[in-house]
Amino acid sequence: MIKGVIFDFDGLILDTETAWYHAFKKVLQSQFQFELPLEEFVKSVGSDDKQFYPYLQKELGNQLNIEDIQYQAAALHTQYIRNEKAREGVVEYLRDAKDAGLGVALATSSDTSWATSHLKHLNLLSYFDYVVTKDMVDRVKPAPDLFLKALEKLELESHEAIVFEDSLNGLIAAQEINIPTVIVPNPVTASLPFENYHLKLNSMMDMPLQEVIHSLNK
Repeated sequence: MIKGVIFDFDGLILDTETAWYHAFKKVLQSQFQFELPLEEFVKSVGSDDKQFYPYLQKELGNQLNIEDIQYQAAALHTQYIRNEKAREGVVEYLRDAKDAGLGVALATSSDTSWATSHLKHLNLLSYFDYVVTKDMVDRVKPAPDLFLKALEKLELESHEAIVFEDSLNGLIAAQEINIPTVIVPNPVTASLPFENYHLKLNSMMDMPLQEVIHSLNK
């Protein structure tokens, strides 16, 4: 029986990922006339930048100042997401989870200040019993540490929870400890080769939360 739900943040609750891609793409294009391939950028989505910046360094060499690129991209990103709202169906899922008495946790590869500040801005922080971030674990996704910590906080076993993810790194992390996973991709992650998930939805509006849970409790 499902007793808890675990949500990713970036790209799932708030589509920060598409904004990051367009921000980096614009900066790299204007400074270096470099076209950032989506298939390279997306490798780091849901995880950290360990693959992304070495890739840029390899492509652009000594002309690349990573700190400068980060600063410019971050400034653009702030503009892009300033008026962004939570993705469709997110509020309804969180509300329905609380109404059903389910434990609700966030498990994100971002840091605490990033996640909590955005959740406060979206008026969603109060829905979460626990917020688990990269500050609390040794490894981020695709390692399962964030989900293990979330399960520990919720006092649940893997089969008693369901994960909602938008990224391949998140799916891999959940699969490693056998948590049923629902994929809700965003424009940046839609083409990723997701496999062996429980469900895949275009939006949380596609299916009510109780229906998703019922499909697992059969």
